[in-house]
Amino acid sequence: MPRLVPSRQDLARMTALAAPAVIVQLGLMAMGVVDTMVVGRLSAVALAGVAIGALYNFSIGSFGMGVLTALDPLVSQAVGARDEPAIGRALQRGLAIALGLGVFAALLSLPAETVLRHLGQPPELVAVAGPYVHIQWPSMFAFFLLVAFRQTLQALGRMRPVVVTILAANLVNAVLAWSLVFGELGAPRLGTIGSGLATTLARWFMAVLMLVLGWRHLAPRLALRPDSLRWRPILRMLAIGLPIGFQFTLEYGVFATVALLMGHMGPVAAGAHQIAINIASVTFMVPYGVSIATSVLVGRAVGAGDAAAARRAGLAGLFAGAAFMAVSACVLVLAPRVLARLYTPDAGVVGLAALLVPIAGVFQVFDGLQVVSIGILRGVGDTRTPLVVNLIGYWLFALPLSLFLAFRLGLGPRGLWWGFVGGLAMVAMILLTRVRARLGRKLGRLVVDEPVAAASVVE
Repeated sequence: MPRLVPSRQDLARMTALAAPAVIVQLGLMAMGVVDTMVVGRLSAVALAGVAIGALYNFSIGSFGMGVLTALDPLVSQAVGARDEPAIGRALQRGLAIALGLGVFAALLSLPAETVLRHLGQPPELVAVAGPYVHIQWPSMFAFFLLVAFRQTLQALGRMRPVVVTILAANLVNAVLAWSLVFGELGAPRLGTIGSGLATTLARWFMAVLMLVLGWRHLAPRLALRPDSLRWRPILRMLAIGLPIGFQFTLEYGVFATVALLMGHMGPVAAGAHQIAINIASVTFMVPYGVSIATSVLVGRAVGAGDAAAARRAGLAGLFAGAAFMAVSACVLVLAPRVLARLYTPDAGVVGLAALLVPIAGVFQVFDGLQVVSIGILRGVGDTRTPLVVNLIGYWLFALPLSLFLAFRLGLGPRGLWWGFVGGLAMVAMILLTRVRARLGRKLGRLVVDEPVAAASVVE
């Protein structure tokens, strides 16, 4: 009888892949923090305008990033099956889709000012956000190429080029932002536009450096195959990736909605919410890294025809994600005021944040379970279930519950957060049920090429 309980080796493999993924995610977050700190020294209007522009860009970028995440199961399963041609085809199709997404993103960047005005943003902020978005449109091509390289390398288990690239890019971005915003090191003083230009240059630097550092692993898979650009397989790949893109967009959208609602409650509520969500976002990077590793390991096991290994990898991921978030939850529940004071000395903001941070602690455990569950489902090729569950759990349940608790019962900011705890609990439980059902039956490898009937089935 095959062993189904994860062993120390299973947990070690999980940790070896998850740790660099966490470093990469934290590195990407750090770039945004540095940009905010630099622009914040100009003026409050500059900071707010860049923040709005960054939100606009991120809403576009997160969708494309989700679409390209289809590379995770396709490449990892091909690695498990030792199917080198399939790895090359997936990467080449991913690059073709990345270029298409770059054009799409560039076109969406053009009407940024008009869109922001229609969303009711103040004219002085639109005047900053519009040029900030426009100067970054060339970077969208680099961003999506970067994502395609990263997804492929991490599915291959080659994280060193990705980690080195992100660490180097943080240094480059910091120097560029400082010099271009303030006119240092002989650069022109460009203000907020300089921050956008720094981001553009840093993204192209990352794309080129990751290609160079990962060349030994990517080059054999970049030799163009005549069947790589057939439109039917590309459409099948999009059918895998589009649900992930929409899932990312819906999830980001609902949290953005809550942030806007907090803004209507006043600056203290908005500030406290920002502190709590920032703390939760930092700790979330660990289970997110575990989710990436779990998706890769489950995918490899499916490709290798080892269903028992896929189940052990899934259980190892759930254990690692839940264990970390349980420890994190204890810290957030026991020391909320200490954490809040790291962000601001304002007594009112600290007081309210101290009420929200423990709720974020409860939030943590369910968040860890749901994101790792999504990684497991992605590894077996199920990308539609998380989209449907996300829509139901966040938009049809959590958001209405948050509004009811906050405004009808008068709980204010705490009501908005408790509503999302309820929604996350629902999402986590549904996804865990789906994971159990999915891992408990036959697992078939994803095959986008003809003939589809050639897909292998493992038990």
